[in-house]
Amino acid sequence: MTRLILILFLMMNSTAYGEDFHRYNNVTRYDNYFSKYTKRNFGPAFNWHHFKAQAIAESRLKKNAKSHVGAIGLMQIMPATYEEIIKRHRYIKGSGNSPQWNIAAGISYNRSIWNLFKADRPFQDRLNFTFGAYNAGKGNIIKAQKRAKRSGINPDLWSSIEQTLPKVTGRHSKETLDYVTKIKSIKQILR
Repeated sequence: MTRLILILFLMMNSTAYGEDFHRYNNVTRYDNYFSKYTKRNFGPAFNWHHFKAQAIAESRLKKNAKSHVGAIGLMQIMPATYEEIIKRHRYIKGSGNSPQWNIAAGISYNRSIWNLFKADRPFQDRLNFTFGAYNAGKGNIIKAQKRAKRSGINPDLWSSIEQTLPKVTGRHSKETLDYVTKIKSIKQILR
């Protein structure tokens, strides 16, 4: 019975977004970059699959992806943000269109956000803050934290941001909240 429940849960999670993310376990051509730049920015014990899941959510691992607002590559980085990142990190030497450098820049940017949200909170919440800020912008997540604090709820928990972000970004909050949930769901599938 427990096994049946687990199978049903996994089936529901993998199709929650209308796509079977299991197939990305067979897409390994960028795994060495995810691993290398995760180790460089987060240390050897950090699971690089979090960032592969993020890239799947961002671009479905399409190296030439371009959004309607101009974000580029696997990690969907805005060109101006990419330029800021390469000024701070001299080891990133190539174009933002290069899968290697796009992944390096995206993970490096995640690290800067990770460092911003270092308050005492559960690991998954810190990841959620990082991915939420990557999507909505650091300023919007900080504004949501301030609203949470004014409302008397813990501004360092992601559940509080889920409540207050709609008051900050309006209907766009759904995109951010779904984005964070999607990355977590994809990560659970990756091996």
